Amino acid sequence: MAEFRTEYDSLGEVQVPADALWGAQTQRAVDNFPVSGLPMPAPFIAAVVEIKRAAAEANTCLGLLDVAVRDAILDACAEVLDGQHSQQFPVDRYQTGSGTSTNMNVNEVLAHLASSRGVRVHPNDHVNMSQSSNDVIPTAIHVSAVIESQRRLLPALSHLCGVIYERESELAEQVKTGRTHLMDAMPVTMAQELRTWREQLIAAEARLDHTLEDLLAVPQGGTAVGTGINALEEFSGQFVRFLRESTGFAFRSLEHKFVGQSAIDAPVQLSAQLRGVAIVLAKIANDLRWMNSGPIHGLGEISLPALQPGSSIMPGKVNPVIPESVAMVAAQVMGLDATVALAGQSGNFQLNVMLPLVGANLIDMISLLSNTTRLLADSAIAGFSVNVDTLEAAVGRNPVLVTALNPEIGYEKAAAIAKEAYRSGRPIIDVAEEQSGLSRQRLIKLLDPLKLTRGGVAGD
Repeated sequence: MAEFRTEYDSLGEVQVPADALWGAQTQRAVDNFPVSGLPMPAPFIAAVVEIKRAAAEANTCLGLLDVAVRDAILDACAEVLDGQHSQQFPVDRYQTGSGTSTNMNVNEVLAHLASSRGVRVHPNDHVNMSQSSNDVIPTAIHVSAVIESQRRLLPALSHLCGVIYERESELAEQVKTGRTHLMDAMPVTMAQELRTWREQLIAAEARLDHTLEDLLAVPQGGTAVGTGINALEEFSGQFVRFLRESTGFAFRSLEHKFVGQSAIDAPVQLSAQLRGVAIVLAKIANDLRWMNSGPIHGLGEISLPALQPGSSIMPGKVNPVIPESVAMVAAQVMGLDATVALAGQSGNFQLNVMLPLVGANLIDMISLLSNTTRLLADSAIAGFSVNVDTLEAAVGRNPVLVTALNPEIGYEKAAAIAKEAYRSGRPIIDVAEEQSGLSRQRLIKLLDPLKLTRGGVAGD
């Protein structure tokens, strides 16, 4: 059998691997863009296929596409969405800025599969009917981001919140030294510290939800420049009807489709919200690393699960590998967001010309955050143990507890007591008993660490 076959496009003939389902335009893109070896992410390709499926349904409803051709296209779409033919989408993500190469890759593969059913299906005339790469690819950015966020990231964030909430209830009365500027401060409970993380995550989820609502408005139907040339006026309404049915998400037609093609404001906003999630995860990861530090010459407040040896040379060393992984993911997401922001500036007149980069980065960000969020929940937060003796000893020696005496003895006298406690290394209650003029019974009440975590004026 021959290794190649000859295909044709408007520029002439092209040699295509004999077993490839794609055609000439895909092959030109493969040859033109040997850049990263990274194809567009599978969820993005799936979104383009969903668009082709909804378009075929819409075109048939409008009397533009024969039922037999539609059925062949739908069967081809079903095969791809079922996970078959995943190797047939090789175009590098660093390609033409409109994503035309990816759009034609999908058109050619679907046309090939559909034609194998005994019906002649053309990639442009049939699969791409009433469409342009200039509205398909921006729409695919919206569709893939919404589906991946709703199916993967939001459930992962909810799972992490649930795990944190369970640990809060276990640690409601476990007091630890609070810290500001990384220096000892007034006591807090472990539950208060964990609830802070959870509240941050809940707020990040809400911001993400709000942004995803904007992404439900898609520019499909704008075709080449936003005017809808070569598409019936009714096409966009029919298209979103079928897209809603097939995906289960409430997509709607963007009224002024120019906005979604010449600019990518909604995807840029999503990227910013994903960066916000990354920042929250980085804060949690860093808090865990500090609390776990030591175990002898660090804070040693908690012990994270021991998952693997930590050193190739130091026996017995165990490192906080999950928080470190999370921190790296957070850094990568922040970098990808910076790229998306820069890409957002590339909307030249009627088309943004960094669309594949934006689509790929958003999927990468969502995937990284989804995976690391569950990892953080299940492999770090769910299983860490609290070193109770360490916490209690540190709280008892903390001279900053003298703050609670301010209303009774004044700032100056309290500062002198704190200074002496620092100097001598003695418990604050012992020094205060000698210098404050307050009874030990009164001091025990005023300096009760658990009561101090509840705010108000000590001793009330």
